[in-house]
Amino acid sequence: MGRGSDALNVLLREERRFAPSAAFVTRANARDREIYGRAGADPEAYWAEWAGELDWFERWHTVVEWDPPHAKWFVGGKLNATYNCLDRHVSGGRRNKAALIWEGEPGDRRTYTYWDLHRETSKFANVLKGLGVRRGDRVAIYLPMIPEAVIAMLACARIGAPHSVVFGGFSPDSLSDRIQDAQAKVLITADGGYRRGQVVPLKANADRGLERSASIEHVVVIARGGGISGETGVHMKQGRDHWYHELMDDASPVCEAEAVDAEDLLYILYTSGTTGKPKGVVHTTGGYLTQVYATTKLVFDLKEDDVYWCTADVGWVTGHSYIVYGPLANGATVLMYEGAPDWPDRGRLWTLCETYGVTVFYTAPTAIRAFMRWGEEWPGRHDLSRLRLLGTVGEPINPEAWMWYHRVIGGERCPIVDTWWQTETGAIMITPLPGITETKPGSATLPFPGVFADVMNQGGESVNAGFLALTRPWPAMLRTIYGDDQRYRDQYWSKWPDLYFTGDGAKRDEDGYFWLLGRVDDVLNVAGHRVGTMEVESALVAHPAVAEAAVVGKAHEIKGQAIAAFVTLKEGHRALDGLADELKEHVVEKIGAIARPEAILFTADLPKTRSGKIMRRLLRDIAEGRALGDTTTLADPAVVEQLKRRYEEKEV
Repeated sequence: MGRGSDALNVLLREERRFAPSAAFVTRANARDREIYGRAGADPEAYWAEWAGELDWFERWHTVVEWDPPHAKWFVGGKLNATYNCLDRHVSGGRRNKAALIWEGEPGDRRTYTYWDLHRETSKFANVLKGLGVRRGDRVAIYLPMIPEAVIAMLACARIGAPHSVVFGGFSPDSLSDRIQDAQAKVLITADGGYRRGQVVPLKANADRGLERSASIEHVVVIARGGGISGETGVHMKQGRDHWYHELMDDASPVCEAEAVDAEDLLYILYTSGTTGKPKGVVHTTGGYLTQVYATTKLVFDLKEDDVYWCTADVGWVTGHSYIVYGPLANGATVLMYEGAPDWPDRGRLWTLCETYGVTVFYTAPTAIRAFMRWGEEWPGRHDLSRLRLLGTVGEPINPEAWMWYHRVIGGERCPIVDTWWQTETGAIMITPLPGITETKPGSATLPFPGVFADVMNQGGESVNAGFLALTRPWPAMLRTIYGDDQRYRDQYWSKWPDLYFTGDGAKRDEDGYFWLLGRVDDVLNVAGHRVGTMEVESALVAHPAVAEAAVVGKAHEIKGQAIAAFVTLKEGHRALDGLADELKEHVVEKIGAIARPEAILFTADLPKTRSGKIMRRLLRDIAEGRALGDTTTLADPAVVEQLKRRYEEKEV
């Protein structure tokens, strides 16, 4: 353990190791360990080499200007993100390659070649121009997971109009807050979308949100199809609202890509899951595109014949970086799916993998734990033999979920890239390189070449367990908080001089591998020991009956804090008498008596944001008997109310 009373206690040890196979290494995009040394010795030259693989209208004169806490990358360079995602492939031999394969929840399908996507994007860029959108104007996008969401993003980038994508599951108030903050000029939405067999009435929600969004001049409405308009009774306001297909009928398919400055704003993305005013994370063009291009190519080891599927929504940064900009800049074939993973049954994702021959699959630990809970029979019904690489993103993955993923989905042959990054970082920061890295279940392993990270205590000393910091600027980093640079400085740069505070706890092992321990706000202080939530949760999930767990601290007159655990069981297991005590002893056996939960509550579900992250803040409210905080960003607000009632009834 590192020095300082603020250091985290290291409790959980993981001894299993998995090296990439010789066959995988032979074909890997990154197989030379010297890449770390080269990037470390001269990071500017390293990132400039990656930037050189993109197409630029004018080359930069300076790789990076660093005036803490602000960085500019590829200063003086001019490029266009959409040109790099589409035009260069159309003219370079991928014209007729599938760029986007889409399936809707009802089973409808569409495929767009790079030429198709280029044509549709150019037409919609002209539509936006016709509605008065000019370079620098903000455009809000509020859509289901349909191809037009990608087309809209790329069309905005094509004309230099920053987009602000709002997740289609957000409420009218959440949409309104984001539109107002960005002062968006145009809103792109749909009549509706499908989720678990139900229609989400997006246009009706948008209309309510627009009641207090004066900046919007025009609304473009996409007809999702399948009878949605009839089901939801779409209202079109004369002069403001326009049907997408009618505008596209008259649009020219020729629209030259705007040459934008490397530091011009590409998009604003508002973070979710917190209270207070939405926080608009600003990403610019040149550095962001460089890092998402590089990480997609090396981390996912993309090949020309891969079918790549990231299961995120485009409303999250994962969708921006690893459905749209990173994969398309690499000329990949991307699978996109509209609906829920358990509709019409719990094998839907594996049906899609088999049907489309998915080779690279990237999903969240919370989804993997749901798959575990549902049972092995669902993936077992499908041929997943074409999968060759698996990835995880979101919360830290616990070792047993990692092992299940490796064994059941990957057939013990697929490397797993466990990636750590944030909305704010823009791109993957800590990750295995699948042709080089020996992986350890639960560890994100090492910083991507050219990324510099450390673990520190409050005083800024390097320790084995403490706070994760980024010690040098990186190309895809956020530039500021939109309209609130002081908030940017205070939140990310005030803890230590000129170092970025991630807000996450982490430890480093003897090999220098990083292990993420959860948000620092969630660290437990039990009898003077600082315990990371991830380690206790991992110990619980290692029990054969447990699918998922979340732990929080509750006030204790002797220990300061005691551990309360909320546990979801796998299907076929029941909360029989004695199981709670058995789980408590299981935790003691795994990581020690200090981590023994004081209370365990069994629950059918946990409160999660719509991106799948567990809302431990609300669980703390429940455990402490406080009034519940903001629940507007939850996927299902009813879950937390039910939990609160059950917790109070049991008086745990």
